[in-house]
Amino acid sequence: MSHSAANLLRVEQVVKRFGGFRALDGVSFHLDPGEVLGLVGPNGSGKTTCINVISGLYPPDGGAVMFEGRPIGGMPMHMLARRGINRTFQSPKPFLSLTVRENVEIAAAYGHGPGRAAPDLRALLASLELDGLAERAAGDLNSAQQKTLDLARALATAPRLLLVDELAAGLNPAELLRMAERLRALAADGMALLVVEHLMGFIDRVTDRVIVMNAGKEIFEGTLATATRDPEVIRVFLGGAHG
Repeated sequence: MSHSAANLLRVEQVVKRFGGFRALDGVSFHLDPGEVLGLVGPNGSGKTTCINVISGLYPPDGGAVMFEGRPIGGMPMHMLARRGINRTFQSPKPFLSLTVRENVEIAAAYGHGPGRAAPDLRALLASLELDGLAERAAGDLNSAQQKTLDLARALATAPRLLLVDELAAGLNPAELLRMAERLRALAADGMALLVVEHLMGFIDRVTDRVIVMNAGKEIFEGTLATATRDPEVIRVFLGGAHG
């Protein structure tokens, strides 16, 4: 896929520092509508930091983040949600005392921007098998259900770009398969997804391409099948923990 102004997302030589530590050290990649890109690498390689910068949780310290050809680096998360970027978190933090339905309604009301069709929230809950839990308090859900609610809240804002941070962790094999199918369905409808995950089977099932990161830099871009034969990728993974 060409790297051009037409890309939905472009990350160009992005740097993020924490004190003297460069968590991101000149990362560059692009993502197009309907594409699922995986970010993989050892713990501490910069994957979640990258999602945190793109989603507005952290401002970049160098380089550029471009969405639909416009710079968005440093914009706050609520503005990015209205522009069409949303995310899930490793540890979901729903409004515990509110119901599942109320959590999703709030996300839709405050995170949905102008010019985009609002999703049918009842259909959204049904598609994620949350319709039977709609009147349950979010605090009563188990871990897998809270992760699914986190995804529902992000989707309620009708994003064009969805950032998925370790959504598969803690899911059983049947839940993993259903979640992979859901993400592929979103991409088939034209949504771009950036997926951070340690479970390589899940990454293999959902991604079109992967970026392999190490020490804040991308060291490989291509299919996961090709990555597993790349000497540098093998060296990095054999030298670092991954599950």
